[in-house]
Amino acid sequence: MNRSVRRRQQGLEYGLYLLGMQAVNYGIDKIPSVTLFGVIAQALLYIGVIQVPWNSEDVCISAVKIFKYRDWRSFIFSNFEHGSDMHLYYNMVSFILKGAYLERMYGSVNFGILIGVISLGCSALYVGLSWILTQLTADYSYYTTCAIGFSAVLFALKVIVVCEERDRPHDVGGLRVPSRFAVWAELILIHLLVPNASFVGHLGGILVGCIYCYLPIGAVIDNIIYGITRKPIIHEEAFYFRRRSMFFS
Repeated sequence: MNRSVRRRQQGLEYGLYLLGMQAVNYGIDKIPSVTLFGVIAQALLYIGVIQVPWNSEDVCISAVKIFKYRDWRSFIFSNFEHGSDMHLYYNMVSFILKGAYLERMYGSVNFGILIGVISLGCSALYVGLSWILTQLTADYSYYTTCAIGFSAVLFALKVIVVCEERDRPHDVGGLRVPSRFAVWAELILIHLLVPNASFVGHLGGILVGCIYCYLPIGAVIDNIIYGITRKPIIHEEAFYFRRRSMFFS
């Protein structure tokens, strides 16, 4: 998520050009259907080809907008708007990599539903954390700060990818970090290098990923998705080990 929001610019910007080049270099045919649809839809939304009755700043999410004004439009759509072309570019390149890995493993329909669930979870955690931090610090800015962008969802997906993999070092800012610490190191690094980024939003995304990977609600979500699609979500052995070890170690 990015706290800097502005009106959507219509037309092709440099970030869109870079995104197109990255997608072509990766191989359009190698990007699974739901991931590819998500990238294209968010790009078209940003440049205004998809016509919606709001600007990006209209649907940024904040605790005050949800608790006081019941702005459920922001609760749903804030994750899919972006504040700049480069904000979109970096998020969508990351989504291509994470989505290609997970969508092939889970199945396209299952993955699409999971993205929807994660998106709502990220919105809920952002609002909840903002309220909690307001109460703990008496800093009202937590309650009113608005955020947009897909990066909270990406942090949740990053946690899930790590849970699916066997333990191995990850490169974070040039440092080799054990996989279980990589997402936390990335959270701190982004907060230090990109002050405008939403620390609360990114933290919420990490917590959503942890909830899915380590708590029983993750298995409940898998069962609900199976009930809808009749296709199970198959995880790697490492994932099941982590989910079990959280409670039986």
